[in-house]
Amino acid sequence: MAAAVLAVAVAGCGGGSATSSNAAAHRAATAAARRRAAAPAPLHLVYRSLYSLSAPLRDPAYAALGGGRFAMLGGLTAADTSSAGIEVADTRRVLATAALPVAQHDAQAATLGGKVYVFGGGSLTELDHILGYDPARGAVAQIGALATPRSDVAVAALGGTAYVVGGYDGSAWLNTIVAYRPGSVPRTVGRLPVGLRYAAVAAAGRYLLVIGGSTPSAPSTGIYRFDPRTGAVARIGRLPAPITHGEAATLGSFVYLVGGRGDLLTSQTSRVWSIDPLTGRVRSAGRLPRPTSDAAVVAIGGGLVVAGGLSGSDTLSGVGELVPAG
Repeated sequence: MAAAVLAVAVAGCGGGSATSSNAAAHRAATAAARRRAAAPAPLHLVYRSLYSLSAPLRDPAYAALGGGRFAMLGGLTAADTSSAGIEVADTRRVLATAALPVAQHDAQAATLGGKVYVFGGGSLTELDHILGYDPARGAVAQIGALATPRSDVAVAALGGTAYVVGGYDGSAWLNTIVAYRPGSVPRTVGRLPVGLRYAAVAAAGRYLLVIGGSTPSAPSTGIYRFDPRTGAVARIGRLPAPITHGEAATLGSFVYLVGGRGDLLTSQTSRVWSIDPLTGRVRSAGRLPRPTSDAAVVAIGGGLVVAGGLSGSDTLSGVGELVPAG
C-alpha cells in the first residue's frame, strides 16, 4: 500500500514537472513571437529618377556631406579613363565642382568632421595617399598615406573613424581592415578570412557589415560583421548569389545592398537587398530601373540616392532615388 502511494506521488510530481516545463516553453515561444512582431521590418524601396550628371561616371569615391548633399570624387568616364573631377550635388542638381590632384578611380571615401577623406585608388598604378577635401572651401590636399598602395577598397565611417576594407596592392587581394582618424597614423584593426576587392561596406549600429566583393577565385556571397571594439570578424549570412561591385548604405535598422554584378563585366543586377545586421537575414527590397554596378549610393533623408554606375557596356549619367513605397 505504501509503495502504491509512493508510486502515485512520484507520478504526480513527474506530471507536475512536465506541465510546468510545457508552460515555460509556451511562455518563451509567446515572448519570442511578440519580439518578432515588434521588431522593425525592412523597407520596400521604389526608384524615381531625379536628374542627369553633366557626363556619365562610374566607380567614383563618394560620401554624404550632410544637409542633403553628397560628393563624388574621381571615377571612370564613358571612355574608360580616370577622372580628376569632384562634384558636390543634392537631390536636385550638381551644386559645385572641384578637382583632385590626380585623375584616379577605384578609391573610396568617408566624411569625418565635415571633411571628405579619400583612400588609395588606381591611376597608372595603385596609390597610397589619403586625400582631404574640404567642401566648404573647395580645397584638396594630401594629408596622409596608407601603409601600402591599394585600389579597389571599400570604406565606411563609424564613431569618427574611417575603416578601409580590403583592396588590391597590385599583386595581392588584401584582407585587412584599416582604421584611420584625422591626425593619426592608419593602423590595421581586423582581418577578413579572405582577401576582398570591390566589397560593399556600411556601418550599422556599432558594427560594420562587409558584403560580397571579389575573392582571388570568384565573387563572394559572404556577409561579414566586424566589431571595432574587439576586432572580431564573423560571417553572419550569405547573399542569394555572388555579388561584387555593389554598394551598401544604411536606412534605419537595415543595410541595403544596391546593384552590383557577378563575375562578368556585363553581369549587372538591378536587385536591391535588405540585410539585417544582427541576424544576417537577406530579403528582397526593390529594384533599380536597369541592372547597375559601380554607382555612388548614399543615404539622404529617408531614401538612397543612386548616381552614375555601369550597366552592361554603358556608363550611366542618371541620378535617382530609392524611397520607401507608399
